[in-house]
Amino acid sequence: MQIKICGITNIEDALLCAECGADALGFIFYEKSKRFIKKEQAAEIIKQLPPFIAKVGVFVDESFDTINKTVKETGLNSVQLHGNELPEFAQRFFLPIIKAFRVDNNFDWSKIEDYQNCKILLDAFSQNEMGGTGKSFDWKLIPDGIKKKIILSGGISIDNLEFIFDEIKPAAVDLSSSLESAPGIKDHLKVKEFLNKLNRLRSKKC
Repeated sequence: MQIKICGITNIEDALLCAECGADALGFIFYEKSKRFIKKEQAAEIIKQLPPFIAKVGVFVDESFDTINKTVKETGLNSVQLHGNELPEFAQRFFLPIIKAFRVDNNFDWSKIEDYQNCKILLDAFSQNEMGGTGKSFDWKLIPDGIKKKIILSGGISIDNLEFIFDEIKPAAVDLSSSLESAPGIKDHLKVKEFLNKLNRLRSKKC
């Protein structure tokens, strides 16, 4: 199980996450987000990161040209579409795409099938925010056939990590707020504790 830590806004947090074993870091280019980062700031951080870590740009209903321009100017190597982007839009890109879906009790699971060649991220639905709420949806709703393929997001913390690792077994988890001291600012102790626990779980499985 891999881990993506989202809402990176400064180099100190980025380097710590990388050093502790994060597989991917997320940079949010949605201006309404509390964790929004400007392209220039993201580029400065990304150029100092190790080459092996995924640098994911998070966009919400942004234009194709704007996303491509941001990718080129920052050094992103993956894109997360966190809005209402259609399957044909996602298929226009020539780099890895994560398509996020916000899940509630009425979610139509058949929509996922239309997004070929995309990694699928499941987050909790909120009327007020597009993501980063720290709240989870009912994980029992996830069809068994896709559990091992998804990136699970929303309400993930050190307290439920072992349950997620043993029972849901997603391909990856994506978290932000549970590792923060304030929106966009990581609590370094929480980051270390979470990643240390994940590494112990990985070692136990081996």
